[in-house]
Amino acid sequence: MPGKNPYYDPSKAHHTPEGFTNAEPQNRQEGDLKRWRKERKEQGLPVPPDKGYEHFVSQWWQAADFSGTDDRLWFLGHACLLLRVSGRYILTDPALSDRASPLSFYGPKRKTPVAVSVDKLPKIDVVLFSHNHYDHLDRMTVRRLLRRFPDVQFMVPLGMKSWLTRRGAKHVEELDWWEERTFGEITISAVPARHWSMRTLWDRNRSLWCGWVVAHPLLKFYFSGDSGYSDQFKKIGQRLGPFDLAAIPVGAYAPRWFMSAQHMDPQQAVEVFKELRCHKAVPIHWGVFELADESLDEPLRELSQAVSQSDLPEMEFKPLKIGASISKG
Repeated sequence: MPGKNPYYDPSKAHHTPEGFTNAEPQNRQEGDLKRWRKERKEQGLPVPPDKGYEHFVSQWWQAADFSGTDDRLWFLGHACLLLRVSGRYILTDPALSDRASPLSFYGPKRKTPVAVSVDKLPKIDVVLFSHNHYDHLDRMTVRRLLRRFPDVQFMVPLGMKSWLTRRGAKHVEELDWWEERTFGEITISAVPARHWSMRTLWDRNRSLWCGWVVAHPLLKFYFSGDSGYSDQFKKIGQRLGPFDLAAIPVGAYAPRWFMSAQHMDPQQAVEVFKELRCHKAVPIHWGVFELADESLDEPLRELSQAVSQSDLPEMEFKPLKIGASISKG
């Protein structure tokens, strides 16, 4: 029947007959979205970053450089990262268009340039998508990737495969939470997240959302995708950690009363760093799109304060410039 979830497994708490849900209780109330939009407009939020957008770009952006052969992680802006491990390249949530929107003339507009275009990327072996929101799954970027890398392997959560195959993808693996696939020495696992999905008015939560773990004998990497704070992070750290490198979101959290169900703030991100048992981590989901009420640079100030006030002030959880990279060592 229409709306039936073809993946439905009644033994799994995040499955529903119609789609998927979070393991945590919903804390949104009817009318919250309207209230947030009204308050945002009245207060003129978000405000520009300190010293303006041009200064922000000059301080926090650089063109990406993929030279070398060492295992390395590049932050390419928002939730787009490139991991090089043992000579193979894994790309996460590439959204490289001017807007995070189905429309070219309306919707959240990119405030910082792309660090690299698709035609300047090294040969991509695997693309990981965490969910189907427009700031993570971008149609034009996927089209360009398939044009340049027609045999690339896509990894997606349940319910997203058909979207990619309709656009010409030949190799798509669709996973539920805690499932994994192995490609040579690399094992890729889908892990829980606290979020939601929707691309149209008719498909809310019909596909799943997730984070990803990439495990190789030389390196273990965790990518959060989008997520509010959850006790799932501790379980991920216990089952699949510790992690050499991790990417943890710190942006789109204001106002907290509205955004906490789907995005964590920098203080929570610091707790997640510890729960995952990270060696190093980079903050993501900041600096590109203004999706919430905080300014582009506010997450960085709050993260610095949260790290300094934590019981591990020496933790290696520091922002990279968009386009910059970090090694395991």
